[in-house]
This record gives sequence, structure tokens and C-alpha cells, in this order.
Amino acid sequence: MGADHSKHPHAVGEEVMRPRAHGTCDRPVQEELRWGVDRSTADRICCFNRRFAERSGYFRSTALLSEGAGGGGAEIQFRDSVTGKVLFVAPRGRTWEQFVAESEAHGWPSFRDQEVEWSAVGVLGDGEVVSLDGTHLGHNLPDAKGNRYCINLVSVAGTAPPDDE
Repeated sequence: MGADHSKHPHAVGEEVMRPRAHGTCDRPVQEELRWGVDRSTADRICCFNRRFAERSGYFRSTALLSEGAGGGGAEIQFRDSVTGKVLFVAPRGRTWEQFVAESEAHGWPSFRDQEVEWSAVGVLGDGEVVSLDGTHLGHNLPDAKGNRYCINLVSVAGTAPPDDE
């Protein structure tokens, strides 16, 4: 008998994604995003989208892989591109190579439950993964290992807010 993946660790309701001043967000994405991601794509995916994603493999065209490889396996904080809040920390409970291999196999950065900062992230009933501030992040696509959160890199390329550095 396998694990029950029908329940999300932090289920949230549709009210999280209610209309706000800038789509589902209070404001546009940050001016300077990490890894050289495209700001226009980030704003569209984060704040004016509920279903679509950056193109498969987009993260490979950014500086993420070289930064992570140069970190000697150290954890990387993936921050909301709108608020700068930490949403995911990876790799956690696995190696950088394992994180990259899984992400490359699926086409998007793929996080596991232990890598999610549940104080800032929720999952809607249809599997949409969102920040509690209204940023669209991606989708939960469970597999035999458990919940797998396929996340748009443009949604988690934020920098720390000035009061959090």
C-alpha cells in the first residue's frame, strides 16, 4: 500500500488567489530578479495566470544551475518574485545532483515536501501551488515518491526584502 498523496500538506482555498491591485498580487514582481530570469515573463506567470507555465526547461537557460553547482551542495533559498519571502529551500534531504536530475526530467524545478516553507506556501484543491500572498508558483504533480511541486523558476527568483537581509 503506497502513501496517500491525495492530501496536500497545506491546503488553502481560492480566496488566496482573489483579485488584488496587480492581478492576484498586491504589486508587480521585483525589478531585479535572480538568475537572469525574464521580468516580463515573471510578472505574467506570477500575477496574471492560474494555469500556464514558463516553457519546459526554461531554468536551464538561466544561471541557476551554475550557481547551484558552485555552491558545493549548499541549500539555496528560492524566494517569491513579488514579495521576496522564502518559499522553497533546496536541496534538502537530497543532493544538488538529485534535485537537478529530477528537475531536468520533468522540465521545471521540482521540490519535495521537506523543501517547502509551509508558512508561506499553499496548495489549492486542483493542485495549483501558490504563495499565501497570491503569487502563482506552479502545480503539485505527485509521483511514486510523494508530492512533487513543479515550480516556475520565474516565480521563485526574488531577492530578500531590505528588512530580511
